[in-house]
Amino acid sequence: MALPVQDERTMPAVVLRDLDRRPLEQTLAEFVALIEQYGHVVVLYSDAVPEAVTRRLHTLRSLLESDRIALFRPDLPPLGIAVLARQLRQLASCDLSPGVLASAGRLLTHYIHSGAVLGSVAKLDRVPVGLKAHAKSWMPGTQFGIVAHPEPQLVRIAPEAVLNGPEFSTWMLVAKGQLQSDWIGGLAKAWGAHGLRETPLPAESSVWWGTGRMIEFTSYLADLSVLYQLVTSVRQTSCHWCGIDVIGDRCVFCSATPPVYDPPPPRALEQRTPA
Repeated sequence: MALPVQDERTMPAVVLRDLDRRPLEQTLAEFVALIEQYGHVVVLYSDAVPEAVTRRLHTLRSLLESDRIALFRPDLPPLGIAVLARQLRQLASCDLSPGVLASAGRLLTHYIHSGAVLGSVAKLDRVPVGLKAHAKSWMPGTQFGIVAHPEPQLVRIAPEAVLNGPEFSTWMLVAKGQLQSDWIGGLAKAWGAHGLRETPLPAESSVWWGTGRMIEFTSYLADLSVLYQLVTSVRQTSCHWCGIDVIGDRCVFCSATPPVYDPPPPRALEQRTPA
């Protein structure tokens, strides 16, 4: 899901629709056009998309034999991925190289808090669920508050129920499915959010969370200057394989990691014959 732009500087998104259903030649031509237009392409996608989509993405990258395509599947719920994609679109207007911009995805993931209010956890397999919670999910009217990222949390919603949130100022984005709950407003206040914004529910959310009876939420940094400062404060290095500038320990374009050199053996002591 491509979120609407947050300011006039935010770059537009390209939504790759029906990759697993369209002819290979058509999707290949689409990728070629994107590379020719932008130079580098960063693809963010959820692990809730069909496996055929993942295979098609890797097939396209292999056919093009291109190190200018980065495939990034963050460990985030769908709404969190949509937020991360918009943050990268915001940063794309800044003076960041393609490798640093693509690497920023892994860094910014740590500052995203994503969760949901669920009417049932019977099919939830992304967060540890105890037997007691499973049993209570069959009781009519029971709702659960869950944080899936950065640290799993689960509570049965009650007036005193709380979830640990970010220790910095954020906005909260809410996407409502087939569930009604006023608890989100109290959670946003407890987390010190500047305010709530609403958006449609991503297509993959019901698959990711195991139910359509849900309200998904994500707390995130919205200020471009803060995002830019976070990214530029991290040391940059050049990938030893493709030469592109990156942050972190793995190149997002060629997937190379820094080489590991074995330490040289200790210098043998020379045998000296006493005079």
